Amino acid sequence: MATSAPEDPTGEYAFLQKLIAPMDRHLIFPLLEHYSLAEVEKSPERHNDLQLAIYRLLEPTNMVDYLAGLYPTLSGAKGAAPNFEAKRETVLGKLEQYEKDTEYLSNLLSDENVTSQLRSDKVANLKFLEDSHQVTPQMIDDLYTFGRFKYDMGAYGDAADLLYRFRVLSTDNDKVVKATWGKLVCEILGEEWENALEEVDKVKEHIETRLFNNPRAQLTARESLVHYALFPFFNFEPARDKLIELYFSPPYISSIQTVCPWILRYLAAAVISNRARLNNSHNYQKQLKDLVRVVKQEVYEYQDPVTEFVKALHVDFDFEEAQKKLSEAEAVLRGDFFLGSSTDAFVDSARHLISELYCKIHQRIDIKDLSNRLGMSDSEGEKWIVDLIRDTRLDAKIDYKAGTVVMNHPPQSVYQQVIEKTKGAFFRTQVLSAAVAK
Repeated sequence: MATSAPEDPTGEYAFLQKLIAPMDRHLIFPLLEHYSLAEVEKSPERHNDLQLAIYRLLEPTNMVDYLAGLYPTLSGAKGAAPNFEAKRETVLGKLEQYEKDTEYLSNLLSDENVTSQLRSDKVANLKFLEDSHQVTPQMIDDLYTFGRFKYDMGAYGDAADLLYRFRVLSTDNDKVVKATWGKLVCEILGEEWENALEEVDKVKEHIETRLFNNPRAQLTARESLVHYALFPFFNFEPARDKLIELYFSPPYISSIQTVCPWILRYLAAAVISNRARLNNSHNYQKQLKDLVRVVKQEVYEYQDPVTEFVKALHVDFDFEEAQKKLSEAEAVLRGDFFLGSSTDAFVDSARHLISELYCKIHQRIDIKDLSNRLGMSDSEGEKWIVDLIRDTRLDAKIDYKAGTVVMNHPPQSVYQQVIEKTKGAFFRTQVLSAAVAK
């Protein structure tokens, strides 16, 4: 990197540095490429810095053709140009050797007559393959080695297939785990989102079972998994609820709060954007309640415009600050690798949240004032409020002459207020009693 990097007034590159730290280098590549392309016209100096970073990131890999094409475009690359042709010949030589080493077993595993006789018992399968087809443990390990080599070349589809075949047969638990992580990355980079989600489940199972007696390793593995899972999280709609549930589960939300609180940006954006799909369902209200609780807990450890919007609206009930933070959040999200495509959904859902909460705590609402709070013109705001009343079935009516919305909040009786307060006091007494008893 250049020694005098351009200023980063939003702190997004400092944020990016945290985000990529737990990631595999092949997953980091598309992120750096995204931000590099965004800087082509805005900051040629930063664009070049990011291109250099991409080159250095991929230099240890076997993606020789890509590196050979990238190197001449770099400004500030020092020393003699690497001998890409020699490295390419080396890579092709190894590729040919690995193909020979795995050809027999690969053909065997493509034969239905053979695979139909395989069972879920790996030991029995190995015995069958050894006795009937002279398959050796080394042949199985060669699948793993070749899979890693293909992965290093950027041939992710081939790598995923080789690692899968290795995992089906191997009894080497350590390598099977590595193959599972590798296959997860391959499915992500191949944009096979359904397969990627299946691999997330397999990795999670490994973390919760095999690392059960190693809390530190569990924490590190969970940190990596929540970062890897961001890819299917925001590219595969069916993954949304499943991964929100994963992130909010006690072991994972605890890990996020402990080692990577910046993931709260993505969790908050996902929950808020989910409103359009789940509307006012019980599940959405629970997600929102959990989000507010976590953001409130982490306010002194981590904040960005997205979490600050949640805090302003649902903790401080500061509508002016919420609108300000929503504008800042929109700018941040549009440039974010994961969230750019869901920015409009986020802004729309956030405006609904502002409107709904504002309507709940006011008896009479000035349409012009609410429009300003939502960052809309008077006509846009009026249409918005009409749609809101219709969609959420609020008990309200619009006085067009006065330019106001009148909310029909049913008054709560004094008797009901006493009951609610008594419930709260009783609950707190129970908590105190339990604490004293311990």
